Amino acid sequence: MSKQITLTPRSRILCASGSLIASALLVCTLGMAGCAQGTSSSADSAASSTAAAHTVSSSDVVHATTSGKYLSKDDITINETIENSADGEHAIAADGQNSSYANTLVKKTGESSGDEADFYGENAAVFATNGATLDLSNMVVETNGTHANGVFSYGEGTTVNISDSVIETSGNCSGGLMTTGGGTMNASNLTIHTTGNSSAAIRSDRGGGTVTVTNGSYTTDGKGSPAIYSTADITVNDALLTSTSSQGVVVEGKNSVTLNDVELVASNTSKNSDKSNYYQAVMIYQSMSGDAANGEASFTANGGSIANANGDIFFVNNTVATINLKNVAITNSDASGVFLRAAAAGWGNEGSNGGQVTLKAQAQEINGNMLVDGVSNLNLYLADGSTFNGTINPDGSEGDVYVEISGGSKWVLTGDAYVKSLTCDADSIDLNGHTLYVDGQAYEAGTASTGSAIAVVVSESSHSGPGGDAPSGGAPSGGSSQGPGGSSGSTPPDKPKN
Repeated sequence: MSKQITLTPRSRILCASGSLIASALLVCTLGMAGCAQGTSSSADSAASSTAAAHTVSSSDVVHATTSGKYLSKDDITINETIENSADGEHAIAADGQNSSYANTLVKKTGESSGDEADFYGENAAVFATNGATLDLSNMVVETNGTHANGVFSYGEGTTVNISDSVIETSGNCSGGLMTTGGGTMNASNLTIHTTGNSSAAIRSDRGGGTVTVTNGSYTTDGKGSPAIYSTADITVNDALLTSTSSQGVVVEGKNSVTLNDVELVASNTSKNSDKSNYYQAVMIYQSMSGDAANGEASFTANGGSIANANGDIFFVNNTVATINLKNVAITNSDASGVFLRAAAAGWGNEGSNGGQVTLKAQAQEINGNMLVDGVSNLNLYLADGSTFNGTINPDGSEGDVYVEISGGSKWVLTGDAYVKSLTCDADSIDLNGHTLYVDGQAYEAGTASTGSAIAVVVSESSHSGPGGDAPSGGAPSGGSSQGPGGSSGSTPPDKPKN
């Protein structure tokens, strides 16, 4: 048994001298295996606090900006410090009760590994569970240890509300915000910066939950650390998402990411797995680890922008996915990258592990090619004045593709294209000197066409397939501990009793 001091508003007594009396509770420290290379020993919990007002210096700014648009550490006045250095423990824990903290510096060191940390929140700096509601504002949260997530919400009925705060994590497998087991996370106006590998700024794992983020800046620098790794339903509004090594966003399994007026900047330059040869801004897949249920994945972007530095914009494999785009400014600085790649990779069963994609564009400009391999398919809908400048499978027919063009939308070909079926008005397609083949026959310019969408098969079963190594940007690169032998299903069992 190791001692952990859990500080909650109900247990804290602030004396006139400014000293703090804290109650202590004993918890078991459970052994685990995971993406950590091992754990380092530490003394029993060193939870402490100081009541004197303190403002962190500008040298500690997490996300430097020239405009001052985003919150930094020196914007937050600190009235109290809470520290914990014990392996597996928390600096702040809310277990089944309502608690609130403000103007607090939280510092967490200590190590953990594997499922106890990824699924159940062990070693997180700030942790809520068992139906607790934890309100946080004007916080600075710093962690330095493996599997040391910043702020963690675990379990159905548990809610964390955090605003006007800064989170910085520097160890591997240490996300900024973490949600699992059906928990709820509501965040507004945060600056999050993670520098370790497998450390998404906005992160979820087995059992998922609901995450809503509004305003702020969310930056990752580590390999396998997307700005968002989703095995939950995650919505981000009016924020900046930046990844300097991994994908910008990864969605796994029957889960979703919705971006409303978000600026996404992705620079995927490193791989966390040898299962894929491609780099991309957004990846949608099923790892077969059991950390996310099978079913239709969803990525939606309304307004805002997506800027990609390397590789493709979208990559879909081993899952069914719907991509909804409405008036998003999308740019790709890599001339060799494509707009959409639906293709098999190293996840799933060979021959049935392609991407089944429905791409719906409204008032959307699309520049770049779309590649659909022989075990994948695509239903492309261009509506409400959308424009597609590009081609589909220019090297010849492979996977089935249906294109429907309506509402004054336009497809301008940049090369020969091959599709299975087509619905369009007479003036919807500009061949631009190229040939469009529809089910093997050359399309005649200036003619209307009526076709049928490609059938999509959605499997709802959960599974633990033949190995679940994570992709570049995926788990354990940002979301979960995925490896061979992962348990099946998407909902974690109840946390073992201490």
